[in-house]
Amino acid sequence: MLIRSILFQLGMWIFTVPFTMLSILTFPAPPMYRYKFISLWAKTMLVWLKWTCNITFRIKGHENIPKAPFLILSKHQSAWETLAFQKIFPPQVWVMKRELLFVPFFGWGLAMTSPIAIDRSLGKKSLAQMLQQGLDRIRKGFCIVIFPEGTRIKPKEIGKYHIGGAWLASQTKIPILPVAHNAGFFWPKNSIIKTSGVITVSIGKVIVSNKLKADKLNQITKDWIEKEMIKTVSYTHLTLPTTPYV
Repeated sequence: MLIRSILFQLGMWIFTVPFTMLSILTFPAPPMYRYKFISLWAKTMLVWLKWTCNITFRIKGHENIPKAPFLILSKHQSAWETLAFQKIFPPQVWVMKRELLFVPFFGWGLAMTSPIAIDRSLGKKSLAQMLQQGLDRIRKGFCIVIFPEGTRIKPKEIGKYHIGGAWLASQTKIPILPVAHNAGFFWPKNSIIKTSGVITVSIGKVIVSNKLKADKLNQITKDWIEKEMIKTVSYTHLTLPTTPYV
């Protein structure tokens, strides 16, 4: 799989550089039009990933996705979900640290998707910043994606669930959609090598946020995701080659 994984990385970079330049030209367009164009990059990378590494995915609970804007609180194991969520869910923005916008090419493209970019140095004031930007994105018709553990977590491990996402839901009154997946088995954190197989994305039922406090919402979300994560391990199907790739 090493050669195939390297081929994927090379193709991704070759495609990303010119696509980013085109994305910057969309700046005058309304946010939703910019998003629809820029998300073509992620969808193209998913096709390229399938062709080069034979990684596909299946969805459990697709019927639980609502039509109105909602807040996705998801497990974060891999870079894969940052691509796939753009295909699975309606137009979305991401809550992220502001520094990511300065990463060459990737960050420049991200800046065009109207992310909720947080300055963590502001401490508690960053919550007000997140709320202000969050309300603006909801009014524009976007869903919001937050990884409550804050970073990529290895499969079978559990990080601390930060309350910021649940707090945002309680303040904006939009429902929470919990998501679990096992992408870390196929596209591991900090590894160039990928493993062929079928990723399972499990989507839970909507959690109504307008009657519960943030700490309770956070606990309900964590309980569902981690319980579902145990199930996704049993769904893990690795499509291993009969002979090593050269």
